[in-house]
Amino acid sequence: MADYPTSETDVRIAPKTLVNTVKAIFIACKMSEKDASLLTDSLVHADLRGVHSHGVLRIPDYVHKLTIGGVDPKAAPLIASSKKGAIVVDGNNNMGQIGASYAMDLAIEAAGENGIALSALRGSNHCGALDWYTLRAAKAGMIGLVGSNALPTMAPVGGRDKIVGMNPISIAIPGANEPAVVLDLAFGATAHGKIRVYHQKGLSIPEGWAFDADGNPTTDAKIALDGLIQPAGGHKGIALAMMVGMLSTLLSGAGYGTALGDMVDGPIAGRDGQFFMAINIAAFRQLAAFGSDVDEIVSEVHASTRTDPDRAILVPGEMESQYEKEYNLRGIILPRRTIDDIADVGKELGLDLSGFVTL
Repeated sequence: MADYPTSETDVRIAPKTLVNTVKAIFIACKMSEKDASLLTDSLVHADLRGVHSHGVLRIPDYVHKLTIGGVDPKAAPLIASSKKGAIVVDGNNNMGQIGASYAMDLAIEAAGENGIALSALRGSNHCGALDWYTLRAAKAGMIGLVGSNALPTMAPVGGRDKIVGMNPISIAIPGANEPAVVLDLAFGATAHGKIRVYHQKGLSIPEGWAFDADGNPTTDAKIALDGLIQPAGGHKGIALAMMVGMLSTLLSGAGYGTALGDMVDGPIAGRDGQFFMAINIAAFRQLAAFGSDVDEIVSEVHASTRTDPDRAILVPGEMESQYEKEYNLRGIILPRRTIDDIADVGKELGLDLSGFVTL
């Protein structure tokens, strides 16, 4: 769930301004206009929903990977095999969002014919916020379920070695009149990218989020980035992370855990893997009746007794929907350092950034 502290150096920027600049950056990195638009939409979508750990904060890393040859911006994903609702896609080491969006669309299409479909993706890379994919399914009147592996940042309970990724998962369930109920989380106490946001803002992280490299608890964001993330729920979080990681990799033959390449450095083929499931609700029951039942559940949660009368009770994804409404109207709030980093990248690529101004 998105919930970041504010800093006095934070700024607002119009979504359209951000989109135009980010897209120009990726085109300058030799991506096609179509792929640059997809990648931009994924990142700005995350920031619009307040999930800044997976937004334009990632641009310096993505551009570095593109410029050193760590990914192939001209590669097209392809179907390696397809048997009705079981599809294997090879992303061919382009940016993760390119193969991942293709795999999600294939799953949605196949679910329309078969009721349920799953695409397993290999040859991928970091693919951004997973709700970008599950919400595609929800908009098509389907349930979306997506999981991904991730670089190891956690140790198994009782261990000190980084061998388990936080391996995020997202589920989106569409309603009738209410926004989709959307789960999007990783199985660490927090996202690695969220610690980066705290570091950019010069803030300490909360207790219980991370260990230093020696396994000692820390609230120093910089030290935490080089240390270990604490698992959410102890052994339960580790177990769930391992299961999502295996589902994300073993069906397609992608890399698991320590077999992954570095997300930023090293011109090696992408070994990330993801899975994309679509469930066609209409194959099970009338879509309108399903949506009405979802809305009823949401209403029941909203009407339940509050511990704090001034604080609304929300369902998963509702806070992000509220951010999206506000940020579309008033501009996206970002750390000044994120804006400066994007400007630096643009200048290095020789772009005219005269239109890249904050509100």
